[in-house]
Amino acid sequence: LRLDQQLCFALHAASRAMTAAYRPLLAELDVTYTQYLVLLILWEEDGARVSRLGDRLALDSATLTPLLKRLEARGYVTRQRSQSDERVVEVFLTPEGKRLERKAASVPTGIFQRSKMTKAQLEELRDTLKSLTRTLNEPDPTG
Repeated sequence: LRLDQQLCFALHAASRAMTAAYRPLLAELDVTYTQYLVLLILWEEDGARVSRLGDRLALDSATLTPLLKRLEARGYVTRQRSQSDERVVEVFLTPEGKRLERKAASVPTGIFQRSKMTKAQLEELRDTLKSLTRTLNEPDPTG
């Protein structure tokens, strides 16, 4: 067995490199990579439940809560208990959080340029990784 021949290590190394490539772009927005992922969801689904954020990002509430508190302290989001079920917490963008989306619009372009891959190559890679993730998240038929 060789480390450089393992798919798991190639994915790990690519993930670390991708996160590092995002860091300077996100520093301009004053958000971390994980905070950016939360904001991406909220820009699609303002008012998402904390549980929805956790499901989409595969993060538990112990990880999400401090992250959301930091976004709230920066004035990007507010957290509110649902009026229909106070056990449920919903997260809403503030006007500043909505404005941040316009500033973040250049982030994907920066990553595209940094990757030195074609749009088609990046789309194929993304689709392959999504397929792999779906397959690996299915129950193992061998038990």
